[in-house]
Amino acid sequence: MAAAEQQWTIAQQDEMLAIALERDGQRLRNFIRKQVADTGEAEDILQDVFYELLQTYRMMKPVEQVTAWMFRVARNRVIDLFRRKKKTASLSEPVGDENGLALEELLPSPQDGPDALYARGVLTEAIEEALAELPPEQRAVFVAHELEGESFREMAARTGINQNTLLARKRYAVLHLRKRLRQMRETFGREGEEQ
Repeated sequence: MAAAEQQWTIAQQDEMLAIALERDGQRLRNFIRKQVADTGEAEDILQDVFYELLQTYRMMKPVEQVTAWMFRVARNRVIDLFRRKKKTASLSEPVGDENGLALEELLPSPQDGPDALYARGVLTEAIEEALAELPPEQRAVFVAHELEGESFREMAARTGINQNTLLARKRYAVLHLRKRLRQMRETFGREGEEQ
């Protein structure tokens, strides 16, 4: 009897997962593709999200809001990908700012538990907001170089803009993003002191 109940639970989980993937799969794929230029890497992230969802259910840890959970996991995987693809003048390297904070210092590890995952999501949203605040020229250079992996030489050839100008725009973008992330870090520090 217990085996039959367990089979029913697995079958029920499979049905719920299939519904979630059918309902949210394309939106999730589009979300990832907007952030990851390489189709193969984007598909890998999508498969990682699906696999992690499956594993979570197999470990009998059902997720209440499947859609939000999948998007949060996808966002974290995209960030992890960018961490591995450090480029020159990235958020993780000094750009003449003596108080510069590395991105790794600001984004909690996803393995540090639910509070760290929440903080990571909040910081990711702050990065997205800070990117939106940038002048279009700076944002375009930052996104092309940092997120899409385009070299300054390739950008210069594509846009006709001098490489030094592109480097300067990237530098200003990085400094702005660091400033906003530092503000977020200070906010988190104050909230922690109040509790």
